[in-house]
Amino acid sequence: MTDRAGRWVTEQVGRFSRAVNELADELGCDWHTVNDTMIAYGTALVDDDPDRIGETDAVGIDEVLFVRLGPWRTQNWATSIVDVRAGRLLDVVAGRDSIQPCAWFAARSEDWLERIEWATLDLSGPYRRVFDTMLPDATQVADPFHVVKLANSKVDEVRRRVQNETLGHRGRKDDPLYRCRRLLTKADERLNDKGRAKLLGLLDAGDPRGEVRTAWHAKEVVRSIWDHTNAELADAFVDRLGHDLQDVSCPPEVRQLGRTLLRWKNQIAAWHRAHVTNAATEAANNLIKRVKRGAFGMTRFRNFRIRVLLYAGRPDWNLLPTITPR
Repeated sequence: MTDRAGRWVTEQVGRFSRAVNELADELGCDWHTVNDTMIAYGTALVDDDPDRIGETDAVGIDEVLFVRLGPWRTQNWATSIVDVRAGRLLDVVAGRDSIQPCAWFAARSEDWLERIEWATLDLSGPYRRVFDTMLPDATQVADPFHVVKLANSKVDEVRRRVQNETLGHRGRKDDPLYRCRRLLTKADERLNDKGRAKLLGLLDAGDPRGEVRTAWHAKEVVRSIWDHTNAELADAFVDRLGHDLQDVSCPPEVRQLGRTLLRWKNQIAAWHRAHVTNAATEAANNLIKRVKRGAFGMTRFRNFRIRVLLYAGRPDWNLLPTITPR
């Protein structure tokens, strides 16, 4: 394939997310010819440009599903590394443990690492280990969405347990706790008078010991963490809340939530100083999923990495005419 055709193919696949098979049919050549050409030019474009990653003071990491393989559809994960200030995908590495992300950060220069002030993550132990090891001076920030998601999951766990203990079966459409399952996870300020009356009535009917109601109130208090504007007050609030939720009167799921809040209290309260979240990382993951849908899935990590970086990594397409493939 000529240089002109190779560059055109790379831009069509990477910039416009066209399928390799579609381009192969259009050019009248083999799928592998188009794919290998795109990988050659794309690798040079995303890896040989030192300005693509650039400088930033805030990074985030999150997991994204790469592929399901084998007869049991075993999940193979990848980790996306994102500049959360600019909303740019920096790279993707295989796996969702701490090994590959640590290796990626280790390949950066000392000056680049020292500029990182904020590191956002969900409540993931391996990713926390990455930042503890590679960015010890950066302040870790727990993503608010994932903290509230955890609180909602505890409400649902309490609801399902109480449902089973009181009625002896999983939720059915006429069961009070099953009927209020969506109202329990809805933000309190979004409930109108009718919705709130319905929720309280169903809790009275299906929650004899008030455990679900306690978990619901705990979830709403967790949501109020981000109502504070004073960083020092937020630190004290999270610490006090974590201890209060471990009271013996609380359901075991709520007490577990309290222990998690205490374990992550510094990262949760750090949002009030940083005001950065993992939203840009989630947005990058959405772009990655768009590439996967357009390709009808990928099984080779090399192809996966180059294609998502061409689409979501914001390479400098003006450099493409100067690219010489490896």
